[in-house]
Amino acid sequence: MKSNRKIRMGMVGGGQGAFIGAIHRIAAGIDGQIELVCGAFSSDAERALASGKELFLPEARCYSDFETMMSAEAQLPEGERMDFVAIVTPNHVHFPVAKAALEAGFHVLSDKPATLNLAEAQELAQIVAQTGLKYGLTHNYTGYPMVQQAREMVQSGQLGKLRKVVVEYPQGWLATPIEQDGQKQAAWRTDPKRSGAAGCIGDIGTHAENLAEFITGLQIKELAADLTAFVDGRLLDDDGNILLRFEGGAKGILHASQISAGEENALNIRIYGETGGLEWHQMEPNTLLVKHLDAPTQIYRTGGGYLGESATAHSRTPAGHPEGYLEAFANIYRNFAADIAAELSGAAAPAYAKEYPSIQDGVRGMAFIEAVVQSSQNNAAWTPLNI
Repeated sequence: MKSNRKIRMGMVGGGQGAFIGAIHRIAAGIDGQIELVCGAFSSDAERALASGKELFLPEARCYSDFETMMSAEAQLPEGERMDFVAIVTPNHVHFPVAKAALEAGFHVLSDKPATLNLAEAQELAQIVAQTGLKYGLTHNYTGYPMVQQAREMVQSGQLGKLRKVVVEYPQGWLATPIEQDGQKQAAWRTDPKRSGAAGCIGDIGTHAENLAEFITGLQIKELAADLTAFVDGRLLDDDGNILLRFEGGAKGILHASQISAGEENALNIRIYGETGGLEWHQMEPNTLLVKHLDAPTQIYRTGGGYLGESATAHSRTPAGHPEGYLEAFANIYRNFAADIAAELSGAAAPAYAKEYPSIQDGVRGMAFIEAVVQSSQNNAAWTPLNI
């Protein structure tokens, strides 16, 4: 990344008591290319200020709300104001913050899903196009080197024409009604007003959908979904089983669950073509299994000299030194910052600078959620993605 300074980041959400905000800040800092300069870290003014002080930010740039932050930052000299906003709030706040940031002239990197519903995502896509600013979405699993390798192998035709995609994301942390005991992360994820039309499917099912489309390069055309809220009193789904039809004729199965007792974050994907297959597990992310019709299975490893250009560009350490979730997350931040830096300097951007999920991915994610909910409400009827 060629620039004469670090890229300046502001953050909305992610204050004291939040989980994902700290992950974003660690990821943003790994490569030393980004600095946090301001934030509206909580809807509670006192907590927002206290959170900023913990991060050693000047009090004047610890804002009580995101509207004040956008207005104040826009009035600062160009050499001081933030370059982009990281949005790490519950889902219902994603759209208003992104809209305000873009209209104030700031790039946006948002946690997923992009918005609360499809209509908001489509409006946001129009705002991104109108402003010409950059918008990224932290579907961070696309940042893993072996996911990049899998995509390169699939899309270069090494598996032949694709036939079958099986993608799963089981968790177990919502197997009991912990939201009723005041567990903050569970409370908003199971609240339709803050999470949207879906629970589990919006939270982790969209990661599985995005991963499948990212690696295969194919879009889901229609689906048949069966959603369940297994926990008594829960208002949103905590488990989903979905059949997929991709463009080009490939078929798929997507399973997402947050009531699979004992599971952690067991995202995994298997892809089969006419001549071979691939298998990758998020909890063993440095290994990619490459399968053949008439030869032994190959084991590809992160950092290997035989990997493709994109996987190599997303690796940091020599082979055998594990890279994981934070590094994958950091790749999204590094790539987004490199894109901004190239624009600021006028220099040519590295190839990886565009390797981050876009507003189009966000729109597709929201269309996926709405199609899943509609299908489930209609007894798992086949339902197209309306985009």
